[in-house]
Amino acid sequence: MPLTDAQRAIRLTRYHAEDWNLDSGQIGVMGFSAGGHLASTLSTQYDHHTVRETDTIDALPARPNFSALIYPVISFRDLSAHRGSRRNLLGEEPPQELVDRFSSELNVTADTPPTFLIHSQDDEIVPVENSLLYFDSLHQHNVPVSMHIYPTGGHGFAFGTERGTVQRWSTVLL
Repeated sequence: MPLTDAQRAIRLTRYHAEDWNLDSGQIGVMGFSAGGHLASTLSTQYDHHTVRETDTIDALPARPNFSALIYPVISFRDLSAHRGSRRNLLGEEPPQELVDRFSSELNVTADTPPTFLIHSQDDEIVPVENSLLYFDSLHQHNVPVSMHIYPTGGHGFAFGTERGTVQRWSTVLL
């Protein structure tokens, strides 16, 4: 399960932080598009328990200290849903319980990590409403959030190299 893998990645990074010369209190997650969905799911469901063999590493927290979501899939509800991501993760006709569980805007709490969001208005693959929904939910729960919406850039602009208005977005993150 992708969420289990993401939880394990955070825990492993914390476990090896000293060896890797990292600050174990500054471990974040970044995701683009469908990867943004996984990152937002981890940010809202970091304590979700899955059935698998455990070890001492699993005692470490899986909550990221921050998240950076780049043109993320957030919601599987209504017109905001990215139909392909929804179908690939939940199936053709998922029960409402699953749709709600994997619509990250519905799962934000005051403990959701601070978040950086970036999207472009002309994204024809993942509607900008996904970032707007997540921003609103984070704001309602008093979670620090920074959102940057560019007028153009489309979808899949990655780090924006030679992509006009979005070409320097990563400098805003850093």
